[in-house]
Amino acid sequence: MSRSNILVLIPAWDEATRIRPILEAFRDSQPVLVVDDGSSDDTAAVARGVGVEVVVHPQNMGKGVALSTGFAWALERGYDAVLTLDADGQHDPEEAPKFIEAYERGEGDLIIGRRDFRKMPLYRAFGNRISTWMLSKVLGIKIFDNQCGYRLYTRKLLETVDMERTGFEFEVEVVVEAVAASLKIGWVDVRTIYGIDKKSYFHPFYDSLKVLDMIRVSHKRFQELKKNQNGRR
Repeated sequence: MSRSNILVLIPAWDEATRIRPILEAFRDSQPVLVVDDGSSDDTAAVARGVGVEVVVHPQNMGKGVALSTGFAWALERGYDAVLTLDADGQHDPEEAPKFIEAYERGEGDLIIGRRDFRKMPLYRAFGNRISTWMLSKVLGIKIFDNQCGYRLYTRKLLETVDMERTGFEFEVEVVVEAVAASLKIGWVDVRTIYGIDKKSYFHPFYDSLKVLDMIRVSHKRFQELKKNQNGRR
């Protein structure tokens, strides 16, 4: 399968000073779509200057909505898979081939980057370890990293799951939907990059509460989905 049939999707919000080198890393390898989620800076202009496709939200609507916009764009244009990564430099574009190769080997309908929690700031590592452990218990399978945004989504998954979340917990929702639909999850090891000069929109206390609440909701949602599946058999 041609690698050109995989779209790189980058949701971005006020990332004009950081996004250019990420886009340039894909210049000669993959088509790229940037979804500018209501930026107040020149994010869209910088992306257009590199020569990639750009869709602009008139106002900030959240990462989940930005991803959903990009997924719909990709499906309409016949892409077989979508590789997502952040615009702020926390994901290394040089590791994109790992996801593509795993996809071409058929290792998953959803392929997720597996970070080393030992290399995270302590408050992030703690929240990720706890929520990942809890989600593994809920789903009955080993989940190594439930929130990493460096992922590859196959067309099969995008046409199967129902994704409604808009914030940081979006990544958790997708895992729940995928497992409930008996879709295969694959993993690739990725670098854990921090120390980037930018304001973080992740609030350790409040967003950790949101993720934990998402685990609670996930348990209920997972049981409903499995019940519905069993009822259709």
